[in-house]
Amino acid sequence: MTDETPESLIPYDEIVQEALRDVVGRVLKEVERGGALPGGHHFYITFKTGLPGVEIPKHLSQRFPDEMTIVIQHRYWDLKVDKDMFSVGLSFGGVPSTLRVPFAAVTDFVDPAVDFSLKFQANGADGSPHEQHDAPENDEPVVAAAPAEDGSNVVSVDFTRKK
Repeated sequence: MTDETPESLIPYDEIVQEALRDVVGRVLKEVERGGALPGGHHFYITFKTGLPGVEIPKHLSQRFPDEMTIVIQHRYWDLKVDKDMFSVGLSFGGVPSTLRVPFAAVTDFVDPAVDFSLKFQANGADGSPHEQHDAPENDEPVVAAAPAEDGSNVVSVDFTRKK
């Protein structure tokens, strides 16, 4: 392989990103259908707050003008999942709020109960699957999760080109 790799006319990176975001949608849809998270599953979801279609309360968008992480575990309600977005009720400092998040705005999806993680490319992010994400900002009880026995299930796709 040479350094002169031709430019692809097929948007492979966009196709793969869409497919991986569909995984997030399918997982959330399963939880919506079941009415609750099964077993010890819980999700950390990081998303870009300023992207079109993101609807969060003004005090949260002022506090998190770029990105925020939420947790879906014990204290959530009204999870609704559509083809391109999800909405969920969460509490922030004891104040109930509804968030609407397009899947295109999601940058990280983590289920620590089974050591599963998806990281999406976003505006120059390096895509490192081992980097620590910020703590979620919504109210959550402190619950210890059992460590996974079989190792990590991190999926990372790097679309950077070597020049």
